[in-house]
Amino acid sequence: MLKSLSTLSLFKDPETAPLFIARLVSSAGAGLGQLALAWGVMGLGYGPGGLSIVLACNSVPALLILVCGVAGDRFRRHYVLIAAEIITSVAWLAFAVCFWTKQAPLPLLCVLATLSGIATAMFLPAIRGIVADLLAGNGRLAGNALVKQTDSIGLLIGLSSSGMVVSTAGPGWAASTRGILCAVGAIVLCRLRTPNWRSDAPGLLRELRAGWHHFAAHRWVWIMTVQYTAVIIAMVCYTDIAGPIYMDDGHGGARVWGIVTACEYVGALVGAFIGIRWKPNRLVLVAASLPAAGAIPMFLMGVDAPWVVLAASTLIPGACAALYYVFWTTALQDTFAPEVLVRVNSWNIIASYVLMPITVLTAGPLVKAVGPQTTVLGGAGLTVVAVTCSLLVLPSRPDTPVVALKSIEDARLSS
Repeated sequence: MLKSLSTLSLFKDPETAPLFIARLVSSAGAGLGQLALAWGVMGLGYGPGGLSIVLACNSVPALLILVCGVAGDRFRRHYVLIAAEIITSVAWLAFAVCFWTKQAPLPLLCVLATLSGIATAMFLPAIRGIVADLLAGNGRLAGNALVKQTDSIGLLIGLSSSGMVVSTAGPGWAASTRGILCAVGAIVLCRLRTPNWRSDAPGLLRELRAGWHHFAAHRWVWIMTVQYTAVIIAMVCYTDIAGPIYMDDGHGGARVWGIVTACEYVGALVGAFIGIRWKPNRLVLVAASLPAAGAIPMFLMGVDAPWVVLAASTLIPGACAALYYVFWTTALQDTFAPEVLVRVNSWNIIASYVLMPITVLTAGPLVKAVGPQTTVLGGAGLTVVAVTCSLLVLPSRPDTPVVALKSIEDARLSS
């Protein structure tokens, strides 16, 4: 088991390097895909309403997150990530063909979006647990920070080039590049070796109940989950619907929106760098305060600030989001036994993603009715309220970590 806190050593070590290399490559593709989907769907003539439907279909498979959480605890976690990357690759290569032909029916786009959403449901809980498979103790803080750094670098590369690619070559080329990069990420992940935590399979419902029992036993975990749900709803309205529509309405288009969103990941690089070196005594309380920064760019868009100011302001929530990921993920990994970790993460994630289809279906008509600026001002208010309420009700001293039921070495020996 690795114990080094050096990010350079983690990138060099064959036991951990494939994870971070794969995240770098796949995240670059994800950055290209963000703009490709929005401008590709709108370029086919479906408008804000059609974009909302496609995004809703992408969110519907979130209902599978709990099942995928069971899979993440039952199977080797890098296998789950490989499967997610392959499914994503197939979906986005098909998106590319649709955008190139310019004749894809909306139901086909919805099917592909659903397929991509299934991959997301597999990926999200597993990525939060795999660092615990590879590292222990304070090494997890460095590992989680490096996951966020490589994600941010990849997204920065993808987003900074996506505006130019979409504007000049078209969304089809951006979508195809994402599909290819996800396939490369899957190949790299094949070099990982993770333990098999489960030697038995007691049944899906029993495993779901066990995950819920561990999740609900810690008050601070479900309070933070409620906060996370509210913040994610606000951010999705801003980044996926209101932001692109606002920019497309004479405020700079895809190129400027690519720059604005890329600035978030410049800030995330700084935040992840800080996260490696700073572990506050009240880690959960600090994490709970960080999402408030997300209201800053929403407010500035709401008051029609220049895009340069909007881009610069995005650096702050980017840094705070990275710190939040590092602190929150590390707190969960240090609190819960590895063999239930992915299921706990799935319960943490499920609420926000179950509401995602409703959010995106509502956001499109809402933006059309009241405008993108009013919508994002409402999102800023929701973010501030959610953070304030969570800080008022969180216990000052969250529960102490539990003792892991099985060590990594024991799991590997039993594999």
